[in-house]
This record gives sequence, C-alpha cells and structure tokens, in this order.
Amino acid sequence: MRIEVICTGDEVLTGKTVNTNFSRLSRRLTELGLPVVRETTVGDDRAELRAAFDAAAGRADAVIVNGGLGPTVDDLSQEVAAEAAGVALGLRPEWLENIRDFYRRRNREMPPNNRKQAMLPEGAELIDNPVGTACGFAVDIGAARFFFTPGVPSELDVMTEQQLIPRLRAMSGIDAVMHLKRFHSFGIGESRADHLLDGIEAMDGQGRVKLGFQSHYPQLETKLAVAAPTTGAAEALLEPIAAEVRARLGNFIVAEDDGTLEGAVLERLRALGGSLSTAEAGSQGGLGARLAAADEEGGVFLRASSGNAAAAVARPLGLPDDASPVELAEGVRRADGATHGLAATVDPGTGEVHVALAGPDGGFERRALLIGGARRARHGGVELALDCLRRSLAGAPVDQKIDFEKA
Repeated sequence: MRIEVICTGDEVLTGKTVNTNFSRLSRRLTELGLPVVRETTVGDDRAELRAAFDAAAGRADAVIVNGGLGPTVDDLSQEVAAEAAGVALGLRPEWLENIRDFYRRRNREMPPNNRKQAMLPEGAELIDNPVGTACGFAVDIGAARFFFTPGVPSELDVMTEQQLIPRLRAMSGIDAVMHLKRFHSFGIGESRADHLLDGIEAMDGQGRVKLGFQSHYPQLETKLAVAAPTTGAAEALLEPIAAEVRARLGNFIVAEDDGTLEGAVLERLRALGGSLSTAEAGSQGGLGARLAAADEEGGVFLRASSGNAAAAVARPLGLPDDASPVELAEGVRRADGATHGLAATVDPGTGEVHVALAGPDGGFERRALLIGGARRARHGGVELALDCLRRSLAGAPVDQKIDFEKA
C-alpha cells in the first residue's frame, strides 16, 4: 500500500516551525510496516493545496493530511478537501456540541469561529479527537482515501495511535504484529555499530528480522524489527538476537526500549538506597535538568548547582573559585548529605570536559576532549557525566574511550 503525507501551513513551509510532526508520524508508521513513500509540504494557499491533493490522489492508496483544521481564515483543509472530492461542506452537529462542551468544561464560551471546525465534506467519516477541538475526518478523493489530522503535535500523536493506525492496518491487510526492540547507546557512531553488528540479521535465517539505526547525538538508537503472528512470538524470535546485540555493544548500551540514561542512573541509585546532587558549569544546566525531570518519584535527586563558570558554582558550596570538579563533587555531596556527588565542567570553546564523582566508597575522574563544536560539547559533556555515573554504579570501566573524543 502506498502512503503519502501532506503537511500544510505557511509556518512549516517557511521553516519558522520545524516539522517534527512528519518525522514522528513517518517513523511510527515505518515501525509498523506501513512506510511513507512521499511527503509534500504546502503553504496556506488554495490552489497549491488543491494541486497537492489531486497529485497525491493519483499516486497513493492512502494520504494523511496534517494541519489546516483550525478555526481561522488560513485553515483551509476542509474547504479544499470538499472541493477536491466534489461535495459540499456540511455542519456536523455532534462535533459542534463536542466543541461547545470543550469550552464549557473550561468555564469559557465558544468563540463563533470555532463553528468552522464542525464543517466537514458531505459524506466524510468523522475521526475523533479526544484532546482538542479539531476533529479529523476521512474522505475519498479519486481512488485514494484521505485522512485529515490536526497540526497540534499532542493531538496528532493521540489520533495516530487511536484512529489512524487501525484504519491503515485494515486497508493494508496486515494481520501480523510488528514488534520493535530498541537499544540506546552512547559512545559509538553509526558506522562502528553497524560493523560490530555485522551478520545480526542473518541469525534469524528466514530474513524476518530487520536491523536499523537512528543517530541523534549524543546517542545512537539501534533497532530490531520483526513481524510475527503474536507479540509473544515476535519477542521469542528476537530474544536470542537481542542477547547478541547486548553482547556485541556491551557497556555502550545505556538503556533499552523506552528507558533513558538518566532513568537508569536513578533506578540504580534508588535500588541502592542512594541519593545524588550535582554541580555543573558550562553545560547550561543540562545535567540537573535531565535528572530532575526523570526523578518523578522524588527522593533520589536532591539538588542541581549550575553556572556558566565553575567559580559561580563553587562559592555557594564554600569552596574557592578555582575548585576542581573533584572538589565540587565532594562539596555538593557534603552540603546536601547525598550519598553521591557528581560534577561536570564543560569548556564549549575547546570541547574539554572534566567529570568527577564523589561517593561513599570513593570516586573517579574522567577527562575528555569532545569534537564537533560548542553545542556538541555541552550535550556530549552532560551525556558523558551521566554515563560515567551509570558505569561506576554498574562496576563497568568509566575510562572506556568513545568515538566522539579526540584521541
């Protein structure tokens, strides 16, 4: 089945808004064996939208249109869809009442222009949006089935899982379960991981397992995808291959599936009855921000001390301006009564990163010269600090060289 996506909006076309909707949608559909073959971006222009709809209708079996379902004059998807389908727009009273209820629950009166969101092409299938006022809808244009979705990311994500995927799977005739196993690693690039995992797909013997990579610095995501009659069958098929991936990538793997590096660190500390405070300079607060967001239960991550210069972090801890990361780690640990203190200093200009840990049984130091510029130094420095702590807690070597540092 040929699937196309049309993204609408002047803000997307001009680059003022980065089109993350398409990347998430396409990635999710690909994981399920429903790959997108073409994407088109169109501004808020009737003629251009109509041309895009007509062209896609002549090529695809299913077309997902994202955006243009709002209440304002530049939201044109319903009108152009009706025109392309050769039908009139009609009011859907049930959705109008849904919009009114949306505002009532917030003690607000519905603006008159929201009525436009309940105007759909005659005969269109209404697709529910449980988290917003813009309903989706499906309509045939030519030989293709068009699915119209809101541009708000959170609304699109819910609609994709609850509404789009079941309909697309039914259209495609796919009756197998698509299962994806993901490994998140830090310290190795895509080409090195590909080399290390050479021959992994052949372990299946029947060509059912597909290996893929997605690089998003500072991490690399390694994916194993398989189709099987049931989830249990897919997991059983992948387990020996997943075990081999773990063996080959070793300590570079920081988390699996929906896990995160910071989550793994906090989980290990919680299991040990430990706690953590951090001190960082030059990283724009990235270390503390990630740990604070991940500690949803609370009680493990105690405090983040951050500044653009190490001196600004050292003074509140009663340390001299030239305190080293080792002194910062011990200082923040002592000040908060934490079992562990983690410090990281980053020089964005040179890429120099200095990490230190103070713990109940001693600590460590790790220096690295990261390559690639200031942004990569900051993000890589935070990742290196978290990974060093993860390795230390797991009894793994913290000084293992990574691909992103200068030898």
